[in-house]
Amino acid sequence: MQNWIFEIRSRSFIFLVILFLIILALVYFKITDNFDNYIILFVSENVGNPILDILMQSITESGDTFYMLGFGVITLIIKKTRRIGITLMILIVLSTLLTGYIKCGVDRDRPDFQYEGVSFPVEISRDTFALFCEGGFNASFPSGHAARSAVFGIVLGYVLSERFPRGCYLLFAYPILVSISRIYVLQHFPMDVIGGAILGILLTGVLAHRTKLHKIFHNSST
Repeated sequence: MQNWIFEIRSRSFIFLVILFLIILALVYFKITDNFDNYIILFVSENVGNPILDILMQSITESGDTFYMLGFGVITLIIKKTRRIGITLMILIVLSTLLTGYIKCGVDRDRPDFQYEGVSFPVEISRDTFALFCEGGFNASFPSGHAARSAVFGIVLGYVLSERFPRGCYLLFAYPILVSISRIYVLQHFPMDVIGGAILGILLTGVLAHRTKLHKIFHNSST
């Protein structure tokens, strides 16, 4: 897990920036439209399993800003997890704002399909924020849910990596499931969640290094 936390001058940072810019360009110039539309059409024709619908809707709602910030506040209040809370709170806010402004610039429409799955008790959230944005701040690319869930999975996985060196990687299943759920509920195209996840990894790697998240290991050993 140590490689998931890196500096701005590192190869990991440069690689992720280039990768995100490539995906952004592909989406902006509509090069991936055929692929994205094929996948989303297939999904729209195969929803309707009651158990899977509710499961996917629950997973996708867990990536909402409100719930993420709530968890961050709890970890912030507890003294032993305060460094985790600070890192999470900054990253959740930053990823939400950044994805919002990128959406504003790219202005890609969300999938134009009516979700025919089982109705969820609450409305499926889009939750994007971009102040003074004239474009489509609530557009599709990149996915804020995918970015935040990547933040969540990496931060908690890193924190648990010393005590559970192998089991910590199971937390990566969470951002994968959230990303899949965003496609399943027809809120995002595949490239949206891929771009969002890369952005979340990029932000987490740099900021977790800046907030010295690694010192949690030092504190636990003293």
